[in-house]
Amino acid sequence: MASVPQASPASAANLTRPEDRVPIPRKLGYGLGMFMDMWGHWLYPTIAFQIFGLAFHVSSSLIGIVIILNRLFDAVSDPVFGWWSDNTRTRFGRRRPFMLFGGILAGAGLPFLLAVNPGHSPTFYFWFMVLSSAIYLPLVSCFNMPYRSLGNELTPDYHERTSVFAYQNAVKKIPELGLFYFGTFFSMSVWVGADQSNLGGRLKQLLTSLSAWSPAPAGTAPNTLLGAQVYLVLCGIIMIIAGIVCTLVMRERYYDKVVVTQKQEKISLITTLKQALECPPFRIQIGVQLAYNMGLSMVSTLGLTATIYWVCCGDKAMGNFWNFWMGVSGMVLGFLGIPVFTFIARRLGKRHALMAVLSSAIVVFICTWWLYTPKIVWLQVFASGTIAFIGAGFWLLDGAIRADIIDYDELRTGKRREGAFEACISWIGKVGMAIGAGVSLFILDWIGFDNAAAQQTPHTLFMIRFWLAAIPVAGLVIALIALYRFPLTQARMAEIRRELEARRGTV
Repeated sequence: MASVPQASPASAANLTRPEDRVPIPRKLGYGLGMFMDMWGHWLYPTIAFQIFGLAFHVSSSLIGIVIILNRLFDAVSDPVFGWWSDNTRTRFGRRRPFMLFGGILAGAGLPFLLAVNPGHSPTFYFWFMVLSSAIYLPLVSCFNMPYRSLGNELTPDYHERTSVFAYQNAVKKIPELGLFYFGTFFSMSVWVGADQSNLGGRLKQLLTSLSAWSPAPAGTAPNTLLGAQVYLVLCGIIMIIAGIVCTLVMRERYYDKVVVTQKQEKISLITTLKQALECPPFRIQIGVQLAYNMGLSMVSTLGLTATIYWVCCGDKAMGNFWNFWMGVSGMVLGFLGIPVFTFIARRLGKRHALMAVLSSAIVVFICTWWLYTPKIVWLQVFASGTIAFIGAGFWLLDGAIRADIIDYDELRTGKRREGAFEACISWIGKVGMAIGAGVSLFILDWIGFDNAAAQQTPHTLFMIRFWLAAIPVAGLVIALIALYRFPLTQARMAEIRRELEARRGTV
């Protein structure tokens, strides 16, 4: 009698058990949480530069200080909410109550970041930015830390984790486009001559007239502050809806089986963070993300400045127009990057797929020297799209790898501490972004950028283009070196899962 062929361990490891699959509606619902992260955290640098910098003439250095201070506020609120949700026990779970209240408060609070009138001094605006950010950012942390922690709990399967974060990053492209559309929205013709007295009529025009959405005519001055305030109200409403839906469709898979049944003890905040940082693979991931974020966060400010003053010769309206289409390109090619890098990760493993991401990004940023050019304006749209294509691969693999690290830590310590890991990596990642964004603003002052001038000097334009290419490449090379020794392969994760399930059963 012929024997039945047995699946090899390698092929078996590539198969996802039916009970490990996360339903597609839940994956999409999880992705909705990115509205809070993208608009709660990363809309602000654009607000700061375009409204407080270009409109109210606050110096780039002062704005850079605010961006860096924001990460100090996160340094307090992120670990607190990560630890708090790890140690919470309710009949609704330990993550979802925070997500519900945090999502509502973060959306309701967003418009207050621009609750200010024109006519004040740059010093007044600086302190307003500092205080409003200090009050607002803990509201975002209240949602974001439990939300990010929950993503690591949705499935124990190596490949299904990549799928979860692939869907998350696909949904993320929608609020990401909102970052690019901000400048276009407040530069529209509907805001020319607008003020609080006729705001109702202008809002009606937005709903009834397509011409209201056209760019402001040359030589006119739209009320950019009012347009930006309306934009934040609309974003805040969307954030509230997304936060509620995300909370309602989620389930906490590990809560009853691991946290409650095994009576995982509560531990102090300092001990939690210290133990997370003692995890060797996690320290490698921290190094990779810090280097990546420091390099690529330069692109936001330096890239917009290059678009306006180099490619569009100082025409802000035209610069914002092309910046929006760069966002559209990023959304489209970012979507395409998700299945491509998901396929590569399934074939080669997450570590090799992430090395491919970083290597490709180095090539793209070297090419920005030629892709940002006033001779062929649309090439910058291609540059933005390819950066987003590669970035989609980085962020889906970053989240999927961290879920593996948390399994490794559970095997080592016997505890599930998603909140501690997410608090650490979130804060350190945002420190990298803040340093990159802040330093880019200091660089603008250092190279002679004048935010009140219509044109910049040839030297300033050259240096903007140089640093736009050089700094991301340096960060990416460092990230690639750090990743080389990452130990959690697909085979090792299969071993870890078997050992965990032998110890505490399946989840």
